[in-house]
Amino acid sequence: MSDAPRSVLTWRPDAAGLGWEVSERARAVLQDPQGFGNYMTYRDAYRILGWDPAEIYRDGGVVLDRDEWADLGWLANHMGPSPRVVDAVQAAVGPDTLGPYSPDLTEPLRDLLASRLLGRERDGSFAVIGTEGAQAGVGYAALACLDPGDEVIVTDPGYFHFAPALRLAGAVPRYLRLGAHNGYRLDPDEVAAAVGERTKMVVVCDPVNPFGTVQRREELEALLALSAERRLILLSDTTHAHHRIDPSAQHHSLAALAAEEPEATVLAASGLAGLGLASIRLGALGGPPRVVRAALQVKIAAVRLNTNRLAQFAAVAALADTEWAARGEQVIRRNLAAAAEIVPLVVAPEYGISCVVDCAGLGASAQEIMVALCRRKVAVYPGDGLGEVGATTTIRLNLSDPSPVAIQRLAEAWPEAVAEAATRVYREPVVEFFRSLPTDRGARLAALVADAEPGCR
Repeated sequence: MSDAPRSVLTWRPDAAGLGWEVSERARAVLQDPQGFGNYMTYRDAYRILGWDPAEIYRDGGVVLDRDEWADLGWLANHMGPSPRVVDAVQAAVGPDTLGPYSPDLTEPLRDLLASRLLGRERDGSFAVIGTEGAQAGVGYAALACLDPGDEVIVTDPGYFHFAPALRLAGAVPRYLRLGAHNGYRLDPDEVAAAVGERTKMVVVCDPVNPFGTVQRREELEALLALSAERRLILLSDTTHAHHRIDPSAQHHSLAALAAEEPEATVLAASGLAGLGLASIRLGALGGPPRVVRAALQVKIAAVRLNTNRLAQFAAVAALADTEWAARGEQVIRRNLAAAAEIVPLVVAPEYGISCVVDCAGLGASAQEIMVALCRRKVAVYPGDGLGEVGATTTIRLNLSDPSPVAIQRLAEAWPEAVAEAATRVYREPVVEFFRSLPTDRGARLAALVADAEPGCR
């Protein structure tokens, strides 16, 4: 192995622990179970197989060659951007767009993001700012609204950015388990029962990442009533609402419904990753002007600058091309139908670009199956990055590849990979990975993987 400097993305936790220089906020994020590096990623599978991540990701990149790999894990939309987006960006390149500082958003784009991303027109009670994707919107909302010790209700499983962003603000996540008992959605009665004296916020990720289920209108109305009654902030993330998989399903904008419940407080965040624009990092955060102004001030204090003008041209073109999103839905439905013939699903997704595979009872943990698939150049993400529920028994699949080859490769690799994983050949290195993490949860997952019957939830 070369002694050349390595990317920080390839580092493992230092046995000596964190230095005195590291703040308590940073410690909270570094040690959070869903903090980067504390869940199993592609790089960890490469290491178990004896591969050098630097040989796979050339020059520090993070994209797999899809001529060689079936990348079914990371939730970038493999459809890519609409051709209209590429044309719009190329036409916009010039000194006037590359030279000056960028505005937060142009006013036409601000209106477009409000109506198309967040589902509510701007007015005197609903303001919108630009953010570096939905993730930045979540982070700014947390820093603007939460004090140390405040509690926030989030789902388990749930998107791995939520808990670290909350901890960075000093808040404490309180988890509600999703499962068949609540239709893999937030149950308003369960939320109400979980609200305590320090509860200030409820994260409503709708469609639900990872399951692709959507909240029913009456559930959202009940959450709004709870917000008004208990003075709770509802933080709505609608990132995966671009593609409807089940034609009978209907996604409702929580921000729009909030206009009918003026005593409720809703902050809505979303981004454009679902439209094939993950790299441009453009999203929006909307809500009551008094709160959005505070979030804008946090953004200015943290990064000062705005999303670049070329990205804003890209966003306008992407949101205007509704035919491209419709084509994406066809691709996702085709891939879902094919995947359902290969792997057992936890629940049928209604929106989004992914589904969740049930690995319970297959004789190996999801992480071992992940490594075995990786050996066959099929990349997937196991459930430990998304929470405790299904941590070692689920795998999330990306359904957005327009080429049917990716699912065909899964079909070819799945039986062999499961059989190989069931021999427990990867058990010890997976267990050692979890033991190396600086979290109590790492030890618990190590014990689950080491169990002779890893299908136990």
